[in-house]
Amino acid sequence: MKITPYKMGWAAIISALTCIILITVALFFTQKSADNKGERPGSSASVNSPASVNNTSPTNWPIFRSDTALTGSTTGNLADSLDLLWKYQTDGPISSSAVVYSGLVFVGSDDGYVHVVKLKNGRKVWTYKTEDAVQAPGCVVDDMVLVGSLDCYLYCLDRQTGELKWKFKTGDKIPGSVNWYRPDPKGSARILVGSYDNYLYCLDAADGRMIWKYESEYYINGAPALYLLAGDSSDTGAINGQVVFGGCDAHIHILSLNDGKKIHTIDVGAYIAGSPALAGGRFYVGNFEDTFFCGDLSTGQIVWRHKTEAEAFYASPTVTAEKIVAATRDKHLYCFDRADGKTLWTFTASSGFDSSPVICSDKVIAASDDGWLYMVSLAQGKEIWSFEIGASLTASPALASGRILIGAEDGYLYCFGE
Repeated sequence: MKITPYKMGWAAIISALTCIILITVALFFTQKSADNKGERPGSSASVNSPASVNNTSPTNWPIFRSDTALTGSTTGNLADSLDLLWKYQTDGPISSSAVVYSGLVFVGSDDGYVHVVKLKNGRKVWTYKTEDAVQAPGCVVDDMVLVGSLDCYLYCLDRQTGELKWKFKTGDKIPGSVNWYRPDPKGSARILVGSYDNYLYCLDAADGRMIWKYESEYYINGAPALYLLAGDSSDTGAINGQVVFGGCDAHIHILSLNDGKKIHTIDVGAYIAGSPALAGGRFYVGNFEDTFFCGDLSTGQIVWRHKTEAEAFYASPTVTAEKIVAATRDKHLYCFDRADGKTLWTFTASSGFDSSPVICSDKVIAASDDGWLYMVSLAQGKEIWSFEIGASLTASPALASGRILIGAEDGYLYCFGE
């Protein structure tokens, strides 16, 4: 059978093109509306699943160490060689680690300000002045950014404008990051933060009201990590989970998320300056002497420990499905097997590490005290790329959209990428 082609007139062609344009515009705005309504930065529902280690979007780094389990790892691609794309100047040293969400970079400075710049070009969006140095990393939750200051306050700011929503005063300085979870999917988030007044606080994100507090025996320098267990009951306003932090009292503290009641305390022999990473029902952390620990969250028992000839483990570790990378003040990166703590490789830098390493897929990024930024292979620990910033690096890197963001003691925030 012969098929005769249909001949369209000009009126029909114009009508068809008009329909196509209208449908395309409608689909665009429908998708944009869905994105704006459905996206919750650092959503604890996915990040804290016991089976998951690395669930952060490669375009965002909304919390210190990437996710609420503080794994310090993300997926995505990072080129083997990077260029300095831009740098942004503050008026004081930067030891605050940057966080990134929705094209914005948030970082604190010893000049007392929270600075927000565009990821694309480093141009200033807004700043907010506190009463002392801001050395804590920020944390993006919904339309808020939360950050502690050495002036003893935790600040809750509008993510887009920097307007103050509320602030909460603790008894001493806040050098560590906030963490968060949402007990009720329809309710407000809860905020967790430690202070040098020895307390870990749980606050309502809506108004800063204190829900509970837990007293340790000494300063809390790092951030608390969160672990949600299978069978959580978030629909009832309660949640089956744990909050885990290390203290300068030389203990790992494991608490109930619901009420802050102690579940376990574990003596690790020396104080803990960094933050634990959680994965597979275990915590991973080094102490301020020479020992790295893996412990079971359910039993509170040490599973394995690795004693090195190193100086202090000041930095927080980063973890993947099979490996842990930890940095020490003796110039070394150590890669351990997650299962048994066996050393898989070591990398020697030109100086020690206070900055915490991070992982992007098959690469490790680490910054040393003498100003060198390193990229090494996760598989073998071989150097891939390095860059001399020239100023001491104590802040930890953040990774987003194929870029590395890190602040330095010279007061600049640096952005590297292709």
